[in-house]
Amino acid sequence: MNTPDEITTQESTVEDWTHALGKPIGAPGGGAGAGVMLAIAASLTSMVAGYTDAEKNPGNQLEEILTRAQNLRRTALRLADDDAAASQAFGAAFKLDRGEERDQAIREASVGAAQSSAKLGEHAVEAIDDLIWLAENGKSALIADVVVAFGALRAAVAGARTNVSFDLGTLRASGSTLEQIRQQHPELWETVHRFDDAMERIDASTAAIDQRAAPTGSH
Repeated sequence: MNTPDEITTQESTVEDWTHALGKPIGAPGGGAGAGVMLAIAASLTSMVAGYTDAEKNPGNQLEEILTRAQNLRRTALRLADDDAAASQAFGAAFKLDRGEERDQAIREASVGAAQSSAKLGEHAVEAIDDLIWLAENGKSALIADVVVAFGALRAAVAGARTNVSFDLGTLRASGSTLEQIRQQHPELWETVHRFDDAMERIDASTAAIDQRAAPTGSH
């Protein structure tokens, strides 16, 4: 089995990666997990698009969805590894002796971690429309796979949203107030609310196809 330093989504088996995720080391952690969930969502999007009959969907829409999903899978795994690296820097900052050097390291690591999560979340938000299109136009026999993809995508957005918020909040450990943090990092602050909106879209889209995906579970 690989050592923790060698654990990446590119070089490790699923067994090794999830084993490392279960260890109390924080890298990989929840943010990296969100990246893997995004990769799963992208993979399922690609699968459903690949099964869908292009002749019944004229134009380039289906081909474009397939290309975006395949690219997103690779991007998501890279972002998962980037988050694991950011988590290591984050943990290292808090191990420093108290003082200005530690405060500066916390500020840099917190903002870096928040930016990493925000980037992952933005990619997830961009994938929502393609899944909605497949829910409406994709191969009907794979509607359950679309729902699973929506679930993985929601997990990615929720993870990104919470991590951005948590990382910004951690700046208080270096002496900043929440109002100062909002003023200093308005784009990251607003990202949290955009991700809230994205989760609502995913929930609405999933509810709209529940009767088709799980008829025996409908009331």
